[in-house]
Amino acid sequence: MPVTPPLKPPVPQISVLSLSVPVAMGYVPLGMVFGFLFVQAGAPWWLAVFASVLVFAGAAQFMMVPMLAAGLPWASLALATLVVNLRHVFYGLSLLDKLPAKRWARWYLVFALTDETYSVLTTLPPGTSTRQMVTVALLNQGWWVLGTLLGAVIGAQAQISLVGLDFALAALFAVLAVEQWRSADSAAPLWVAVLSYALAWALLPQQALLTAIGLSVLAGLFWRTSAARELRP
Repeated sequence: MPVTPPLKPPVPQISVLSLSVPVAMGYVPLGMVFGFLFVQAGAPWWLAVFASVLVFAGAAQFMMVPMLAAGLPWASLALATLVVNLRHVFYGLSLLDKLPAKRWARWYLVFALTDETYSVLTTLPPGTSTRQMVTVALLNQGWWVLGTLLGAVIGAQAQISLVGLDFALAALFAVLAVEQWRSADSAAPLWVAVLSYALAWALLPQQALLTAIGLSVLAGLFWRTSAARELRP
């Protein structure tokens, strides 16, 4: 009798726009701040947009503004950008199994892997198509480029203050943390992060963030080792 091949699991239907809208709430105002500051530092508006298209590095782009204004060499700028974005190496390693096999899509997702895009991609269900993953990354970069364009045009035409929009980044990370919590099987990682930062703030307030990251990594390693021991026969 002929053997019936196993049915493939249905591809999940995902509204990529709904996934990207929370990112837009942070990227558009923050991109505006970057574009505004970049132009106020004396650069042409189109160069700000060019940087957001080809660099797309978030915090590193903000770091770029005073360094360019001070006339520092490009080598110093490149080294500083490498140090700031070094965490993305670990992001990429944890996503190797999820990244698509198509080379062009894989390379673009590696390039566009910001903190927020990483957070969204890690919540996607198994079987998500390459088109959906790339569309999420493209939309997220598009919001940043749009914000940069708006801020650069405003900065070139008027002298106004954008004070207060920097809170958009904190609000964005709060939304992404809630989404990660809702999609996770356990709330333990969130509580580990909160308790690590509380302990770090009490012990080393000047280096609280770095200390909290180290404590969280140690907790993750201990958790994985304990889980592996429990699974052994």
